[in-house]
Amino acid sequence: MPVVGVIGHKGIGLDQLRGELSRVETWNRPAIAPPDDAEGRAAWGDAILARVRRQRPGRNRTTDRIDRIVLHPIGGTAIFAAVMVLFFQLIFAWAAPAMEWIDAGVVALGNGARAVLPPGAFADFVSDGVIAGVGAVVIFVPQIVLLFAVLYALEDVGYMARAAFVVDRVMARVGLEGRCFVSLLSSYACAVPGIMATRTIPSPRNRLVTILVAPLMTCSARLPVYTLLIAAFVPAGTVWGFLGLQGLALLALYLSGAIAALVVAAVLKRTLVTGEGLPFYMELPPYRLPTLRLLVSQIWGSARAFLKRAGTIILAVSIVLFFLLNYPRVEPPEDLAPARASSYALEHSIAGRIGHALEPALEPLGFDWKIGVGLVASLAAREVIVATLAQIYATTEDGASLREAIRADVDPRTGARVFDAPTVASLLVFFVFALQCASTLAVMRRETNSWRWPAFAFTYLLALAYGASFVTYRLVGALAA
Repeated sequence: MPVVGVIGHKGIGLDQLRGELSRVETWNRPAIAPPDDAEGRAAWGDAILARVRRQRPGRNRTTDRIDRIVLHPIGGTAIFAAVMVLFFQLIFAWAAPAMEWIDAGVVALGNGARAVLPPGAFADFVSDGVIAGVGAVVIFVPQIVLLFAVLYALEDVGYMARAAFVVDRVMARVGLEGRCFVSLLSSYACAVPGIMATRTIPSPRNRLVTILVAPLMTCSARLPVYTLLIAAFVPAGTVWGFLGLQGLALLALYLSGAIAALVVAAVLKRTLVTGEGLPFYMELPPYRLPTLRLLVSQIWGSARAFLKRAGTIILAVSIVLFFLLNYPRVEPPEDLAPARASSYALEHSIAGRIGHALEPALEPLGFDWKIGVGLVASLAAREVIVATLAQIYATTEDGASLREAIRADVDPRTGARVFDAPTVASLLVFFVFALQCASTLAVMRRETNSWRWPAFAFTYLLALAYGASFVTYRLVGALAA
């Protein structure tokens, strides 16, 4: 491990190193094979590196000087932390205006559809089922674009490879290595390519552990859920005058998933998937500025994939949900107040009955039947819960934006707010841990060639999500009392 760390630190890959050695005339050929013990390998690597550094022409002195800071155990870690904090601050601060415009456009489009179409079930379907369902997810496109813009910029500049070496020190403590971090980092966009990226990990045990913890990394599908709840319930204030509370809350959720992934990986490496890993080596690319054309094409490709997901999976689920939320048609009792009529019909729909059936199991987490319906729907894709809530509250709070609707929603039986502080915190924690993505389970099955590991991942993550949400609900409730 120390050998490859030193080799990688100087930006020399293993194949490149061997090529350099072939040009060193004074090298003693019989001594090329490394010793078996760790200390001997470290000394062997240092000797090779010393010879190569003396005879390697054209080295980039600027890259070396930057790497002395970026890869420093203390300075490099501080830089990595600063980059992450700035990253999440930008996601909220820069995306807010565009999100407000899109939100207003979705509301106007829904109202326009109702004005043009004759009143009835079809107008409700277009406005509440299609426009409200898909539009509730599309408004998060600005944040998705910013997310990928920063990730691609850092990767193209050459920083992400350095981040792998910085994090390798932490990964080694849980039994993994820097290549695993690269796969986990890919999971921030989506767990599916992140799991597929584990094919580059040479150790089968490390690869399996990385696959099992990849869903804990906060993918872009969780971002609409986090943003909706944070924007609705976390004040838009600042800390120390320049750090936004909403950005810090988002950072805390991302860190929670990453820390949980490391903890679970450490447990798995010491229990179910034991064994030694392989040394970590990686060739560090030179620092360079990416071209605008390349950056735009990368961002557009990811944004288009998100929009395609909204136009296929989310649209299909929204259509199904519309019928589940509106049928069978149930006439409310004559003595029921008009304000409760639509809520009564919703509760007696197919989706409402499913939600009420799940309510006893979800009540300890602070979730009501509406959230239960959203959790079931989100098994198709995590962000579908936003489309589900948009349809539910389009029925009960016509004309109000989703953030305003969930803030104002109260339980008609008790008069208490449905989304109070303990419930919001519990729901956010649930989404940090739960594996609610059919595509992720499918790719796990393909990469492990077995349903055993996807079933294990779904079960342990559901248990982890339930337990963490239960504790969070009780703790926040006690603090808020």
